[in-house]
Amino acid sequence: MPIVTPYQNSRRFTSTISAGTGTGATFAIAATAFTSDAGTTATAFPATYNYYNLYINGIMQTADTSTVTTTTITIPGGDALDPGTPLVVQFVVS
Repeated sequence: MPIVTPYQNSRRFTSTISAGTGTGATFAIAATAFTSDAGTTATAFPATYNYYNLYINGIMQTADTSTVTTTTITIPGGDALDPGTPLVVQFVVS
């Protein structure tokens, strides 16, 4: 069982589907297309985190809906959503 430190915090980033590129399985949104909690443009997603949650239009998504790196979040089929659909990515960090 992994050791999880008792202190946890989160980093949240917001954007819309219209910031994405690609189609189908390659639809992705760059981290720099997101705004951080501080209201500034994000430069990258956290490199280390305990887990992350993706909210599309305010609904938390299942783990198979996306993959994330420090530079992008990939949402297969996300290009089929309305461009104005809001996204929130929340990283829980220690």
